[in-house]
Amino acid sequence: MTAAKHVAIIMDGNGRWAKKRMLPRAMGHKKGVEAVRKIVRAAKDLGLEALTLYAFSTENWKRSEDEIGALMGLMKAFIIADLDEFGANNVRLKIIGDYKAFPADVVELIEKALARTAENTGTTLAVALNYGAQDEIARAATKAAAKGAITPEAIEVELDTSGMPPLDLLIRTSGEVRLSNFLLWQAAYAEMMFVDTLWPDFTPAHLADALEKFADRERRYGGR
Repeated sequence: MTAAKHVAIIMDGNGRWAKKRMLPRAMGHKKGVEAVRKIVRAAKDLGLEALTLYAFSTENWKRSEDEIGALMGLMKAFIIADLDEFGANNVRLKIIGDYKAFPADVVELIEKALARTAENTGTTLAVALNYGAQDEIARAATKAAAKGAITPEAIEVELDTSGMPPLDLLIRTSGEVRLSNFLLWQAAYAEMMFVDTLWPDFTPAHLADALEKFADRERRYGGR
């Protein structure tokens, strides 16, 4: 049995959770943030070295201004409310993607959080913000080319996730079965699980169950 060190989650289903309850989409996102808190708190107890969450993709800019504004507000509230807890639990925050495209006040909060948690040595919480895997690979290849030969190893060190453990398990909630431009390079040999649970209903018990199932899988990395 193998224990997972790095788990990534596509947090899908906030809108459908709200629609089922005839609530505004913003309420679904709010409940989704509450689920994030629970999962981040559980990560250490479940033995994870790294947890990567898909929070805002490069394609999410296509959503309505009201929804984007609500997401930005929730992001700020999450950082402000949880920063002390990150410190208390030795969580290191990492951002993958181009977060500097966000409004200046959001960027300032993110950078303060990154600086404040930089020396923490516990679980790394990587949050994908304005992230797209194809863009990440293109940026990494460009940097690799500037230094010399383009090899898988040269690209690897230029990825946003450089320095993190290899991705072991990728989970997508809500029943959708696609990667949606998330960690395409890192997922090459990761195990994948697609669960029907909507993200606001995803609990530490769901994560623990996924880790148990992962531990029972045999990983061959292309061999027999």
